[in-house]
Amino acid sequence: MDRKEYAVQLKHAGYNCAQAVLCAFAEETGIPEEELMKLGAAFGVGMGCMEATCGALIGAQMLMGLKEYQGRSVLRTARELHRVFTEKCGASLCKDLKGRDTGIVLCECDDCVRTAVELIENRK
Repeated sequence: MDRKEYAVQLKHAGYNCAQAVLCAFAEETGIPEEELMKLGAAFGVGMGCMEATCGALIGAQMLMGLKEYQGRSVLRTARELHRVFTEKCGASLCKDLKGRDTGIVLCECDDCVRTAVELIENRK
């Protein structure tokens, strides 16, 4: 099973979107899954309970920092991840992605998780 589908499987097993993305990279980061679950625990339904950034994107940003931070700012890379995620998914705010206020779902959670994992996998 590829990593994107593994992350979706974790999501269906009860992990929130951030935890699913983070834990899909447990082996690569060398960080135990239990610790990654703690790190992502507060980002279910996005940051701020749908009011802010999608949890899957948050997980991807955290992983990007783990992989690329070397004492220098990674804000350009973070901005690029945000831009590409928004382009692919239609928004970056959980409430917009889920159509909370419009009734129009732009991107299902499974696809947000897949996109976030793909963004990190492509940052080799």
